Amino acid sequence: MLDDVIGPASHDDSAVPTLGRVCRVDRGAAEILLPHPDPRGTSGAGGTPTRYAGDHTARTVTARWSASLTRAAAADPGATPAAGDWALLQPATDVSGASWSLTRILPRRSQVLRLEVSGTSHSQVLAANADVVAVVQAMVPDLDLGRVERLLALAWSSGARPVVLLTKADLHPDPGAAVSEVMASAAGCEVLAVAALEGSGLEPVREWLARGETVALLGASGVGKSTLLNALLGSAVMATRELGVEGKGRHTTVTRELHLAPGGGAVLDTPGLRSIGLRGAEAVDAVFPEIEALATECRFADCSHDVEPGCAVLAAVESGDLPGRRVDSYRAFERESAFQARRSDARLQAEYGREIRTRARSRRRHVNRQ
Repeated sequence: MLDDVIGPASHDDSAVPTLGRVCRVDRGAAEILLPHPDPRGTSGAGGTPTRYAGDHTARTVTARWSASLTRAAAADPGATPAAGDWALLQPATDVSGASWSLTRILPRRSQVLRLEVSGTSHSQVLAANADVVAVVQAMVPDLDLGRVERLLALAWSSGARPVVLLTKADLHPDPGAAVSEVMASAAGCEVLAVAALEGSGLEPVREWLARGETVALLGASGVGKSTLLNALLGSAVMATRELGVEGKGRHTTVTRELHLAPGGGAVLDTPGLRSIGLRGAEAVDAVFPEIEALATECRFADCSHDVEPGCAVLAAVESGDLPGRRVDSYRAFERESAFQARRSDARLQAEYGREIRTRARSRRRHVNRQ
């Protein structure tokens, strides 16, 4: 009863739609995997497919977007097909030679959304229907905790299970110390040290895949995502480059793509993220749970954790129980979250404008008194 689950579809009801999964999206077209269902179960809440067996005999077809899907994507970039989407197809030959038409995207169980860095309020769907969003960060040459926190914000907001994979563990003098350092900034997340070239530390990831789960890899350029992907798939699917003289990897992934893993599950690879646009509704409390907990002990309910007396957060920093870097990151997240909220809410923008004008008048009066 597929149509009962997703509502009326925009296709010819005389033909039965074919269910597939989006592997890769190009302009106006997509590569679609037509998998065999997994007998362990293919439906999640609401009947949306969840997983399938890693059957490499399944074929991949090219499907052009239907006119209705093209219109929907033009009106709402979030409706654009993304790697990992489950979709409905119809046989249809067009002038380009494509033998399938992509007519509808099924509701997503999870989605990694990044705000467009061009300054618009639109979001990009980096990965759809992932069970696990793995934040990938290299241990060397620099362990960037701030970037881990920003990527975790995307992961927590996706609806999937966030984890952190610390790559290049074989090049670090003390991988255990690096894991402990990241765990302090990734409360509630599993943190794993992996050495993809040696194949060590990958057992938990392979177990997730064996259960039929989809793992999305999220990280900056040069952190070893392509090497990790090749290790998980058991073949050189993605090109990789050696470390440069400065010890940094070089960007090789240029698109978002879903790959079947041996024995089950799938891996969603994404391009390296040079900038990470956070959305206004980020779950800041999930990224900074210790600060949110301390905030309940502050003297003032609206404490900004800056100069207020009786601030439990500042007291924790002074005692050494809370790193000052975490508070700086928290403030940056709060500012960006408020900024993004104002961009999409005229009332908040007006209130902010009035607050700025009030502050300006107060400064002018102070100057005039002197």
